[in-house]
Amino acid sequence: MLGLRKFLRERSDLGECGPQAIREEMVRRRLTSIPSARTIARILGRRGALDGRRRFRRPAPPRGWYLPDLAARKAELDSFDVIEDLVIAGGAEVNVLTGISLHGGLCAAWPATQITAKSTVLALYEHWRETGLPRYAKFDNDMVFHGSHGRPDSFGRVTRFCLSLGVIPVFAPPRETGFQADIESFNGRWQNGVWSRFRFVDVNHVARQSRKYVTASREKHVARIQDAPARRSIPKRWRLNLRRPLQGTVIFLRRTDENGNVRVLGRTYSADRKWCRRLVRAEVDLDRGQIRIYALRRRAPKTHRHLRTHDYRPPSSVFHA
Repeated sequence: MLGLRKFLRERSDLGECGPQAIREEMVRRRLTSIPSARTIARILGRRGALDGRRRFRRPAPPRGWYLPDLAARKAELDSFDVIEDLVIAGGAEVNVLTGISLHGGLCAAWPATQITAKSTVLALYEHWRETGLPRYAKFDNDMVFHGSHGRPDSFGRVTRFCLSLGVIPVFAPPRETGFQADIESFNGRWQNGVWSRFRFVDVNHVARQSRKYVTASREKHVARIQDAPARRSIPKRWRLNLRRPLQGTVIFLRRTDENGNVRVLGRTYSADRKWCRRLVRAEVDLDRGQIRIYALRRRAPKTHRHLRTHDYRPPSSVFHA
């Protein structure tokens, strides 16, 4: 059998020498007692004659591995996203702001004709007034959440809203898989549980059915929600002032370029020449006037090596709506 395998690999027209190819060649030669392809594979395996490399699956990093206190379940994070361009029969367009907490699975959804930064702030305020404040709020880099990409050091309405409540905004790296898996999974469940099951007449009809779905989901996961890290209450005397001086921390998860530099808030900062095209966490500390950059590795989720600290001058309190 090993000789037949060598013949197929070196002299056959196709060069295929796997178990199925060996069996087909044995049939063509009209040999007797021809084993199945699975038996041939086991024989080849015992003789160490398999070409494929055994695939080793490493364990997945813990939830929130990119933030130490989040991975240790000492803090909670709410992820937010937008389901775009759903269309009701007849032409009415629906967009849905969605949210879910990392550890508790506390979900929320706000269908509307249009999702803007102003409507997002109102939705988050009502949601957090009901459920309490998490330590972190994670977003993608859409302008609704991030703010303008055209001006350096631009902090949008949603970012300033989070900072005013002491919630740390976290922006996922662009075009990276995994960091938005929790909210994307909920988006799929929402569409299967709400959008795909009913024939809607308008946005209000979608919103009513969505509220039923969110209520049912929270009831189903009540034990998980209660077991999640504690949340803070919104201060009673809190008022939103988008023009107040910026305070707090904003975190950007990014990937360095071929020179070990990272792009944050429209500017380029050096991280490490030996850390090229790798993940980093850039913490923009507005109180200390610093940007601290840490190396991230999924294979070593507990290791967050400090790479570089840059001085940073926060922008003025002027807010451009």
